[in-house]
Amino acid sequence: MIDSPICQEEIHAMPEKRLLLLSNSKNFGQGYLEHAEAHIKDFLGEPVRKLLFIPFAAVRYNFDEFADAVRARFDHLGYELASIHESDDPRQALQAAEAIIVGGGNTFHLLRHLYDRALLEPIRAQVNAGMPYIGWSAGANIACPTIKTTNDMPIIEPPSFEALGLVPFQINPHYLDAHPEGHQGETREERLLEFIEANRNVYVVGLREGSMLRIEGHRVRLIGGRSVRIFVHGKAAKDYHPEESLEFLL
Repeated sequence: MIDSPICQEEIHAMPEKRLLLLSNSKNFGQGYLEHAEAHIKDFLGEPVRKLLFIPFAAVRYNFDEFADAVRARFDHLGYELASIHESDDPRQALQAAEAIIVGGGNTFHLLRHLYDRALLEPIRAQVNAGMPYIGWSAGANIACPTIKTTNDMPIIEPPSFEALGLVPFQINPHYLDAHPEGHQGETREERLLEFIEANRNVYVVGLREGSMLRIEGHRVRLIGGRSVRIFVHGKAAKDYHPEESLEFLL
């Protein structure tokens, strides 16, 4: 039997995927997530109040401490935030949430805990069904197909580098152009050029501090006033500014 094609009405009825992916949680001279407050509130909108936080990127402080720090910021914004590590039934906690928040830290540590708890597919399913997703640093990394463009040291080994795949491109958070005088090691750009040599046809977004990507359906908007540098094999790395279209990434 031949499957029936999806009609246009069904396509339009499909929920839009919504993500806010931040490079960093702190800007110089500002408090935790202070630079992103207005963008977070605008992204989540009025109906969303119950947030579920995923703290597994924390390494040098415990999950309780991380959750408390993030909860304080979101309480200030008027949201109710629970942490998934506090739940006896993480999958039910995902079902009950109205948005998913994933903090930064070590990406390998974060991904290992998600694999150990079998949470990748439930998170993916919720976001694909339209649940808003906010992630910064490591939380932005795992929204990508893999974590291969993280800056983090592999302090723990996940079963795979494959991540949530919520977007088809890679992100390199905290992207820097700097090359200190006398430094003989690879620059960040050289490392990303190695990635696209080994992983052709994959875009990499070098997301500078203070910047974030807002993705809704097939729309991508750069927020934060700074350019991003985008890499893909066969083309020179190029900076794109907030007013320019980035839909080609999807």
